Amino acid sequence: KVGEAQTEFRTYFSNPNLFESIKTYLQEDKLTALEKRQLKSLQNTARENQLPKESLKELSQLSAELNHMFNTYEPEVNGEKLSANDIRSILMNSLDEQERMNAWKASKEVGQVVEEKLLSLVHKRNHAAKAVGYNNFHEMSFENQELDRDEIFTIFENLIELSDTTYRKLKKELDQQLVKKFGITELELRPWHYVDPFFQEAPATEVTNLDRYFKNADIEKLTAETFAAMDIPIEDLYAKSDLNPRPGKNPTAFCIDMDRRGDTRVLCNNQPNSYWMGTMLHEFGHAAYFKYLDLELPELLRTPAHILTTEAIAMLFGKMTGNKEWLATFVKIEEDELETLAPALEKYEQLKMLISARWIITFVFFERELYENPQQDLNALWWKLVKEIQLINPPEGRNQPDWAAKIHFTLAPVYYQNYLLGELTSAQLHQYIKSKLSVPFFTTKVGQFLKEQFFQPGSKYHWNKKIEKVTGEPLNPQFFVDAYCKTEQK
Repeated sequence: KVGEAQTEFRTYFSNPNLFESIKTYLQEDKLTALEKRQLKSLQNTARENQLPKESLKELSQLSAELNHMFNTYEPEVNGEKLSANDIRSILMNSLDEQERMNAWKASKEVGQVVEEKLLSLVHKRNHAAKAVGYNNFHEMSFENQELDRDEIFTIFENLIELSDTTYRKLKKELDQQLVKKFGITELELRPWHYVDPFFQEAPATEVTNLDRYFKNADIEKLTAETFAAMDIPIEDLYAKSDLNPRPGKNPTAFCIDMDRRGDTRVLCNNQPNSYWMGTMLHEFGHAAYFKYLDLELPELLRTPAHILTTEAIAMLFGKMTGNKEWLATFVKIEEDELETLAPALEKYEQLKMLISARWIITFVFFERELYENPQQDLNALWWKLVKEIQLINPPEGRNQPDWAAKIHFTLAPVYYQNYLLGELTSAQLHQYIKSKLSVPFFTTKVGQFLKEQFFQPGSKYHWNKKIEKVTGEPLNPQFFVDAYCKTEQK
């Protein structure tokens, strides 16, 4: 069904006469700003679909098949099937090194299953991009997303440099904790000693592991209360959402706007812990943005200004599980207990942000290489980048397509840079709210500001113009650097 729907959508935009009409209209002198934004949106969509119907059908079908393989594959360890939540639990809690290694390897098995089809899809995407005048699919995708490739990669390279001292210091402290925990040396540390199969996140310590506060909590209720406090109600969206795990279900989480008319849905696999609490806040951050788009806007502009702006809102809310104000207001943790927790949570937040940034940069640098030269030794390249950027020791003699186990190469190609751009935007927006609005975050004043200034204008403006209108300046990575790259936290 998905493949058929995507083919129908893409075939409509493959019409060369439509594409030429859009380009002709864009040359007119008397276009209004709204007309120009709509035509630019149409141009981006039409440009990437200037292909024969059979090619479009093949791309859509192959992508749908791969997504189905990801969603239904369940690895086995010792004859027992493991879900994504099972693997996560083992890496969070187990002290048995063999069990951890087996779980980590199981998490990568899907990469071997999808590799051949995924590489075929990469080649077909490149072929499609070349047919419309680009060197490869990656280059085309950046232009269609209104992103300057050189500028974005320069920002990311600078972030590696600016965060290096702090990252190495905090990573060293983390590694020393793991050495003590597992009774090994630093040289013996491997990917399965960390809590996430891709080292996307920081492991919580006994102090910063907040699962104890959510063990008996209703995380759906807490999510609804958070947004309601800001007069951004989202509880009505639960009716069409799918929030609990079941066999055969997509094991991740996402939010989708079905019709640009208010039908917004979220998929989660909730467990009563801090991870899924943060995920709910993240996904309903996306949902709030969709829900409060101005329905008077032309339909083509009834979307977030950019992927990175909706990620910014999702990240702003998603990280609230470690926020002192949120924990006091909604989880009702006593003030004395919070004061004791605060320094550890602040340092933990810094580590989480830097680990996340390094992971995103690793993915993004690899994906560029994947599309520029898919024939190279991708397995070796993956572990080279993981070692250089994330500072993780690769497993000895490992020659498996571990990179392919990440669903985003299939489900959301050339998307991942927007996560880090979203974090940069989130840091800038949060600092603006703190310094200019001068009220607690979870208030109707902040909610009104977000709805009116950030959500309602949709994609009326170019994403960077939108950031400038809301915060007073275009995207400035210095806010993220100031917040998370200091060697000593204030």
